[in-house]
Amino acid sequence: MTETTVVTSERVVHAPAEVIFELIADPARQPEWDGNDNLAVAEQGQRVRAVGDVFTVTLTKGTPRPNRVVAFEEGRVIAWRPAPTGEPEPGHEWRWELEPVEGGTLVRHVYDWTNLTDAKRFDKARSTTSEHLAASITRLAALAEAGA
Repeated sequence: MTETTVVTSERVVHAPAEVIFELIADPARQPEWDGNDNLAVAEQGQRVRAVGDVFTVTLTKGTPRPNRVVAFEEGRVIAWRPAPTGEPEPGHEWRWELEPVEGGTLVRHVYDWTNLTDAKRFDKARSTTSEHLAASITRLAALAEAGA
């Protein structure tokens, strides 16, 4: 049996893509919608604007976590690869894709650990399910639909 290393969840959110994207691209907002309850806080002023940007969030364990942006299309696509401070990226990626549709925006959240090289992280990667990704979308939808 082949192991699934790309996990996806998607749904239509009844809000404009621009509103949803702003919540994702501003790391200070990410702890509000994180369905993994892994993010504690991020400093203001780190809004992502391009591939190569690096933003830092502090995990609930108190550890700062830099994230390098690897895909970016304003209002449509954003993806990043986290790594412990001062260490190489272990190879997993968080991705968001937004597609305007009738009645709102199709929001797709993807966790891809196909290129994960740190075997100590495999169990954590395996535990990231589509339900966890859906929880993030649900929280994001609540904020976006409320006009956050």
